[in-house]
Amino acid sequence: AGAPLSLSWSEDATAARHQRLGPNLRAGERPQQVIPAHAWQTAESLGAWTLVSCLVAPGFEFDGFELAPEDWRPGPDGAPG
Repeated sequence: AGAPLSLSWSEDATAARHQRLGPNLRAGERPQQVIPAHAWQTAESLGAWTLVSCLVAPGFEFDGFELAPEDWRPGPDGAPG
């Protein structure tokens, strides 16, 4: 529901991959995307709002969770923190 979502992720915190999530498969959108374990990720609504969920397996533990600064993007400066 809502607008498509721009999803970006990086396994090494320097080079990013991008995927547009949404229902328009002919336009290259996908309904879902698997993000590798330990990858950094960012998501941005491409409209006023986007309904999104995130599933993790095996179960998510906050022990190793690290939240990047809000304006962080993958680039030559590497991982946040």
